[in-house]
Amino acid sequence: MKVLLTGREGQLSTALQASLPEGVILIATGRSELDLANQVACRLAVLEHQPDWVLNAGAYTAVDRAESEADRAMAINAGAPQAFAEALAETGGRLLQVSTDFVFNGAQGSPYRPDQALDPLGVYGATKAAGETAALALPGARVLRTSWVYGPVGKNFCLTMLRLHAMKAAAGEPLGVVADQVGCPTATHTLAAACWRAIGIGTDADGPRTLHWSDAGASSWYDFAVAIGELGVAAGLLERAAEVRPLTTADYPTPAQRPSYSLLDCTASRQSLAMDPIHWRASLAQVLAEVPPVTP
Repeated sequence: MKVLLTGREGQLSTALQASLPEGVILIATGRSELDLANQVACRLAVLEHQPDWVLNAGAYTAVDRAESEADRAMAINAGAPQAFAEALAETGGRLLQVSTDFVFNGAQGSPYRPDQALDPLGVYGATKAAGETAALALPGARVLRTSWVYGPVGKNFCLTMLRLHAMKAAAGEPLGVVADQVGCPTATHTLAAACWRAIGIGTDADGPRTLHWSDAGASSWYDFAVAIGELGVAAGLLERAAEVRPLTTADYPTPAQRPSYSLLDCTASRQSLAMDPIHWRASLAQVLAEVPPVTP
């Protein structure tokens, strides 16, 4: 099976490359080979490589900056999957589009099922929702939504919090983190496994076209930050953790509005993927085992 992977340098794509299943021929593309904002380039990549699957793990993920760069966010998050889907319709290939909990508004206060209506709050969520629609126009395409992704490389909340814990603890200062937004952290190694499984579960009749995957449990950003400090010390990455103080969303205003509750209901998807969930704290411990010690 030949797979064209996007976002080669990103944290998810790094995990996907590290966990490449046997028998998969991988064509991993980064910005230098494939500009996802260029629909013509996306189409030509499919026509040139003739992949069995495009695994679109690349995305515009700067949630706040998207509010002022809507055209670029739309080109990457919606234009690219549209171009892939149209080209794959000609070549006979399939598409796995990685999406996000931000396609929901967070107002219902209970986990979102894969079949629920989309209602994004900001530009980023709207562009990802448009990308889902474009992808699913291709028969045989799948969408896999996830949440709060982090890993041992790249730019993510976990690595940022490790640096802030080290800096704030050394200065004797508290670390403020939002406590009224609830979701679930998802480690790249479990997400990568879910992506490979989604590609491998066969024809349309073998599984749903829209899947949810996150690690198990629920967390606020505050809870996540506290755990990063605790487990960072236990892993020998930090000499000590900073005191973490809860903030409200109103205390920490951002250009983009975020869903206050974006937990994904993964029950049916876990059954379809035949994957057992792992609690997010256990996944966090595994990720921290791969991170080098942090200095203030």
